[in-house]
Amino acid sequence: MKFLIEGERYPIDLLRDVFSDPKFYLQEGNYGTVVSVGYYHNHSKNLIAFLLPKVFMGVGGLTVFGLSSIDLFDFEQIESFKHKNEYLWLRQLSIYFYSSLLEFKKRSKNTSILNTSLSYNLNSKLGNQEYSYLDLVLSFVNFYKKHKTFIAFKNTERSTNNASKINWTKIFKKTAPFFSSSGHPIYSVFTQKKKIIDSEEDLLVFFFSILNHLNDEHNLFLKLDSTYEIIKGKKFELLQINGLSRLRSIKFKYFNDTLKKMYRLCELYFSLKDISTLGKAKDEFISVNNYNIVFEDMIDKIFSDEFIKNKNSLSPSIKDLKYHSDGKILDHIFDYQSIIDTSNIFYIGDSKYYKPDNLASKLSQYKQFTYAKNVVQFNIDLLNDNQNFNENIRYRDQSTEGYNITPNFFIYGYIDDYKNLERPDLAEKGDVVRSYHYEDRLFDRDTLFVHQYKINFLFVLRSYSQLSNNNILKFRSEVKAKFRKNFIEFFNNSTKSEFELFRYSDEDTLNFVEHNFRTLNGKCITTVDNILLIAKHKSDQSLNQFDLSLEKHFFQ
Repeated sequence: MKFLIEGERYPIDLLRDVFSDPKFYLQEGNYGTVVSVGYYHNHSKNLIAFLLPKVFMGVGGLTVFGLSSIDLFDFEQIESFKHKNEYLWLRQLSIYFYSSLLEFKKRSKNTSILNTSLSYNLNSKLGNQEYSYLDLVLSFVNFYKKHKTFIAFKNTERSTNNASKINWTKIFKKTAPFFSSSGHPIYSVFTQKKKIIDSEEDLLVFFFSILNHLNDEHNLFLKLDSTYEIIKGKKFELLQINGLSRLRSIKFKYFNDTLKKMYRLCELYFSLKDISTLGKAKDEFISVNNYNIVFEDMIDKIFSDEFIKNKNSLSPSIKDLKYHSDGKILDHIFDYQSIIDTSNIFYIGDSKYYKPDNLASKLSQYKQFTYAKNVVQFNIDLLNDNQNFNENIRYRDQSTEGYNITPNFFIYGYIDDYKNLERPDLAEKGDVVRSYHYEDRLFDRDTLFVHQYKINFLFVLRSYSQLSNNNILKFRSEVKAKFRKNFIEFFNNSTKSEFELFRYSDEDTLNFVEHNFRTLNGKCITTVDNILLIAKHKSDQSLNQFDLSLEKHFFQ
């Protein structure tokens, strides 16, 4: 098994040894740079390769596994990782990675970037071909879905056989009947004259126990309607150890082709070596050349609310704010409580698919400010037409002509612990980026701030295809609260924001603003509960004429 990382350079001979088709890398002299993310199986050379996203590169030239990209490429799996707990992360990673690409294909109209020839079946006859854990899981799932009718028939047949050759003498002696309304005795428990060893049932128990384990471990969302005993917990761990010998003890007890295939799958799972005769000449792969688009959709699904179609098709929707008239498309947008009061404002985000030590460039920053200004203008256009997106969205204060603060954020994927697929570990990364026309005007439409965050890429990968809607909604709620809290803490810290905030408590607020409009323009705003807020920049001397020993204000 080979592990390559997108964007890394490898000797061209190594790449040619793995890939029959050069479309997965870009040759530059004696080296080639991997340009795809995905899974590749070269059957003619008996090689499997995972093409990992570039976020798997750590800092200092090492991968997140503590190996160089070349050492990771040459990583050899000495034994199967199907059973051991310490390899759970690797099993989950292969499943989530594949599932995320299928989820993208399902959600996105831009499926042209997804290249695939991957099939779902293993010809489960043992031989000398390598197979991946992903192949095995897909084979179990596909076999179960394809042969549900056959399994149901076997269950019916077993029940019928159990009711034949009844030992009525033992039943009369040991079983108490219940009586019908006509007084006839009815027996519901039967004893057979001869104990029949059902090897087919043993095989089905093994199969369903393995499938149940895979279903639980990887959230495959299979509904197993088996009436057979399911081996779980410690007993299943023991079965992983002795299952191969138990399986081979019933190897020649049946002749049905479907049961033989089921036997082969179970044998593959219990085997300590990952080899199988696949009977496929064509290479199999599923890959993406523009993984930033997939990452953007992954973040959008777990961060942003789904588009809500208004009953009135003429009314604006979130979709109108995401797809701009100038052709620009926002990565992420949602409405949430504003920084200054209980009104709502749109939070605007841009996902960044970078290596872990990189930050958004000046170009990316400029684009983000343009996105934010487009959203502000969209809402102002509604206001000018005596409309609004909804009653609680508030961008401009009519009395002071001050503009509400528009929260913006960048979000980066990163991996600190390659075994952590459960925690988001959302944290701030880098400095707050700001843009303004007038430095001392906080409540001006051109004054914008962008916070930067990093999030555990493996959590995003898992959540994209595995989290339930309720869990996603819970995560969104927590993220929104965190973003707002961090913005508030930023503005409440004058050392970071460079602003001090004051609350003007005079009764004649409107008159005060009108008489000092030129000085206060862009520096004040009235909240929905009619509190005048004044923001004084550290370099602003013009506000010294006012008594700003007024009550200090802190956003809450």
